[in-house]
Amino acid sequence: MSCFKLIRHKRVVLPAIVHCRNLHRPTRFKRDYDVCIVGGGIVGLATAQELIWRFPTLKFAVVEKEKELAFHQSGHNSGVIHAGIYYTPGSLKAKLCVEGLHLTYLYCDRFNIPYKKIGKLIVATNAEECQILEGLYEKGLKNNVPDLQLIGPDLIREIEPYCRGLKAIHSPHTGIVDWALVARHYGKHFQDHGGDIFTEFEVKTFKMSNDGKSNISGSEPVVTLYGSKGESISSRYVVTCGGLFSDRLARISGCKPEPRIVPFRGDYLLLKKEKQYLVRGNIYPVPNPQFPFLGVHFTPRMDGSVWLGPNAVLAMKREGYNLFDFSFKDALEAASFSGLRKLAFRHLTYGLKEFYKGVVTSAQVRQLQKYIPEVQPEDVERGPSGVRAQALDEDGHLVDDFVFDEGEGELGERVLHVRNAPSPAATSSMSIARMVVDKIQHKFALGQI
Repeated sequence: MSCFKLIRHKRVVLPAIVHCRNLHRPTRFKRDYDVCIVGGGIVGLATAQELIWRFPTLKFAVVEKEKELAFHQSGHNSGVIHAGIYYTPGSLKAKLCVEGLHLTYLYCDRFNIPYKKIGKLIVATNAEECQILEGLYEKGLKNNVPDLQLIGPDLIREIEPYCRGLKAIHSPHTGIVDWALVARHYGKHFQDHGGDIFTEFEVKTFKMSNDGKSNISGSEPVVTLYGSKGESISSRYVVTCGGLFSDRLARISGCKPEPRIVPFRGDYLLLKKEKQYLVRGNIYPVPNPQFPFLGVHFTPRMDGSVWLGPNAVLAMKREGYNLFDFSFKDALEAASFSGLRKLAFRHLTYGLKEFYKGVVTSAQVRQLQKYIPEVQPEDVERGPSGVRAQALDEDGHLVDDFVFDEGEGELGERVLHVRNAPSPAATSSMSIARMVVDKIQHKFALGQI
């Protein structure tokens, strides 16, 4: 007998307790669901919520390999609600982030999810950065980021008394929230509308059941998802939102290997409690155009703590949050990927600096002192880590756009893979979900079921 856990709670604030539901591996295949979503992170759960809101008469399920939802990237991030400043005007990322900003605040207000609209400064400390900052400001205006201001040293000190800079962008609508909490709310509302969530179900393969014939309809193909413990679920259609494992899920349905997911671990420092007065809101550096997601940040959290960092180093395990976490399979796969070797060769010096910052705390503090000179090495301690699912192409270039993929043949017609939902995926989760469901509706003709 195989067993996996079904989270199915009504009339509670959050799905917290997990009950076990025993399922026999079926001897005859049947269609249990209309659509099954693989992945219980924030994008998968937002997609599930949007699906069941839009098609309330259909049957939906989410399968998640961990014991709880939002366990990886959705629960290991900075907690920032981004405003959409950085992205190319007219791009999907710009549109979805700005739209997601407004949707997030509306959703949190509607369901009483706590957040703080603490604002953000992007601070330039030299003439070269000032020039880049002005271009960034123009991007933000074109992206319709609300109430942006380009300010000088006096206003910088008024907003952040301990921060020093020549010029800054002030984004008053940037905020903070617990994204894992938001993701679990998505899951709760999905369940409240009749959806099922199965935890501890790690998908190992997809197959067309009974040679592509359903025993219920007698003619309609059905996809069966097999888990690592022998369990299975059948569904007319499948959508994968696998995050750190999105490329592997795509490959088992016949998709091409690239883009490949390469895990980068980011290590944060914590500002000690007695020094938290130094930071009021988010303080960010002017981004490096080659690596816009890098650079030291001052990030207040909902619990009152202040995170500093992160750095970015190659993780030797896709879910490796500690320095010495290691997976032979993950490390070998990364080392054998030509795209990663090309990226490493081009940016070897930069990569070594990031590794050094992760090991030597004072090196990271020196970067922080560019913005708040009062911060000293004794004012910080080691904090948490996160792992970013960075998509790379075979030439070693960062994939910074959405990537959808399909398998081949009859299976490919019934599976859609979200292979890359780039940052800021959490802020954009509801707007990404709308886009994904539009694509699902068109590909699978859900309105005709």
